[in-house]
Amino acid sequence: MARYARPALRLAYSGYARAAPGRNLCGGAQKRLAGAMRVLVIEDTADLAEAIRTYLGREGHAVDLAADCAEAGLALDLAAYDGIVLDLGLPDGSGLDLLRQRRRGGLRTPVVILTARDQIGDRIAGLDSGADDYVVKPVDLGELAARLRANARRSEGDPAAEVQLGPFRVDRARARIWQGPDEIRLTAREWAVLDALLAARGRVLSRQALEDRLYDFDAAVSGNAVEVYVSRLRTKLGRGVIETRRGIGYQIP
Repeated sequence: MARYARPALRLAYSGYARAAPGRNLCGGAQKRLAGAMRVLVIEDTADLAEAIRTYLGREGHAVDLAADCAEAGLALDLAAYDGIVLDLGLPDGSGLDLLRQRRRGGLRTPVVILTARDQIGDRIAGLDSGADDYVVKPVDLGELAARLRANARRSEGDPAAEVQLGPFRVDRARARIWQGPDEIRLTAREWAVLDALLAARGRVLSRQALEDRLYDFDAAVSGNAVEVYVSRLRTKLGRGVIETRRGIGYQIP
């Protein structure tokens, strides 16, 4: 299959994270998929940023990293995100100033502040500046991922983790789907396509929009990747679950 490179963007990728007992920073034995998202992590501490990217990546998310306000601004100008993790103390400016500026410019993406600042006044300032959530370091990566998922669902107008799709029961929080008592196994990419279409239910998503949910800036994408995953989903769930709008994209009605 022909392959092409996605737009090049240099995103610099040190903070701390802690895992819950019995789980390492990358998910360990509890590795699982979750509702697939495109996430921007704005964090100048390299090992923390990489730990977050690794953990979220193993859950099936596409993650871009930005180490300062300038890189974050470039990423936000180039891509649409389902969630943003934002540190407040960045090398070239304030994370709060960046947040206020982007909210004034119309940014509606859920933002989770991740910072070592633990005073009540800091929390109030962060939430009043437009953050949807506020998490203090050190952070449990499982909790951070769960907060991202919950805020993404609320932003879609549907805080429920479970939805009905024809004869299928779908748990978007745990990336699982059943028909009656039988669970249907999906790969990470298949789930990412299905979840993106569920999040936009009733609206048509273009191939480019689906690719943006599947891949970060560093990924090389095969020209017909989306078509392949849609075909596999139809094989597993039935052809009527996903509709094609020829020349436009795909939708779940």
